[in-house]
Amino acid sequence: MTVGAVANDPPGGRMPEREPGAGREGAFGPPDGTVLEAGPDDAVDGARAKWLAQPSSTTETAEVLRAAHEAGLRTVVRGGGTKLGWGNPPAGVGLVLSTARLGRVLEHAAGDLVTRVEAGVRLADLQAELAPAGQLLGLDPPEAGATVGGVVAANASGPRRLRYGTVRDLLIGITVVLADGTVAHSGGKVVKNVAGYDLGKLFAGSLGTLGVIVEANFRLHPVPAASAVVTAEVAAPGQVGAAVRALLASALVPSAVELDWPSADGPGVLTVLFEGIGPGVATQAAATARLLVHAGTPGARVLDGAEADQATAALGALPWRSGQLGVKVATGPSRLPGALTTVWEVAAVHGLAVRAAAHAGTGVLRAGLDGGDPAAKAAFVTGARERLASAQATLVVTEAPLEVKRAVDAWGPVGDALPLMRRVKERFDPSGLLSPGRFVGGI
Repeated sequence: MTVGAVANDPPGGRMPEREPGAGREGAFGPPDGTVLEAGPDDAVDGARAKWLAQPSSTTETAEVLRAAHEAGLRTVVRGGGTKLGWGNPPAGVGLVLSTARLGRVLEHAAGDLVTRVEAGVRLADLQAELAPAGQLLGLDPPEAGATVGGVVAANASGPRRLRYGTVRDLLIGITVVLADGTVAHSGGKVVKNVAGYDLGKLFAGSLGTLGVIVEANFRLHPVPAASAVVTAEVAAPGQVGAAVRALLASALVPSAVELDWPSADGPGVLTVLFEGIGPGVATQAAATARLLVHAGTPGARVLDGAEADQATAALGALPWRSGQLGVKVATGPSRLPGALTTVWEVAAVHGLAVRAAAHAGTGVLRAGLDGGDPAAKAAFVTGARERLASAQATLVVTEAPLEVKRAVDAWGPVGDALPLMRRVKERFDPSGLLSPGRFVGGI
């Protein structure tokens, strides 16, 4: 394979020192089946790449990264591309490393409820592979086409986070390749494995800034035998707060509690999903409908048939379209009504329409904002962050036109944690070549 050959190496194979990402013309080696010249579609937030690598194994991934490190190439990892626009625009891209050819389910130990997969496996394909055994991976992020590696790198989750937890709760082992080509492992193939450092929790949510995820081991859950759905129309954020407080204080165990609010001028819809054994979920759904009526939502009812299927399929849908401004507000369930009101009020000041959705049971609010120019959208982000900070809530930009991302930091202030995060980055990627500038604080 030619990717490891660096043209005109000096004696001893060491490259002269240079600025990270500077590289040299032709230093990465000629294109072959693993490394190709990048095209316009391989750009990351407007930054054009020179090379596209498509390794098909951990060994090839290590060789590619070793060569990129020697050549000083800034590298961005791409899975399904569904989250490639997350974070800040990169400081530069010399190489896009695609996990498209790392697409195998390596092991499924159905009796142990665990699986080991390569990073490029699409989550939907993995769920289809597990289904004949009556099992599933309890992750349901809304981005169609997401890969396992991308889901882990973004720590992405969906409505059923309330039941199954996040990536960090389900990941039991991981294999990564570091910036210099070193392969590292953590965890194992059993749920109670505690040997070694927990790289999985560190890499979950690192957005490709510490290394390339090549394999992941997960614990699985049985596919629920039945489900039931309860919906209730809500006229004001306070009704949502009362309903969620009542639910969380009860003995009921929903899989998801979701809110969809298409417009500040109209009502929202609260949806509660139960999954499990048939009689149990039916009983819980009926009890929930009564509880929600008592909490102040008189229209609560249990859905059935096609109506229930349609409501379940719509759970967790993103409230924005590609090219719009999309933000995520993290708060607590009790503070969700106030956060939603703040988003509406600040958006109105800047002439923006809001479609909101929330994982109401975990306090995660997402909002899509339409209308206005890039300056208005940037002003909304700044203003909303200032208002939300006083309520111990944070706002992250997850989708935005490039003009907006150049005007505001996608992540916002992170406080005292930034120095520690910088030290971790320097430990794993001292040359700053992996996803440079995309993460918190410009890491």
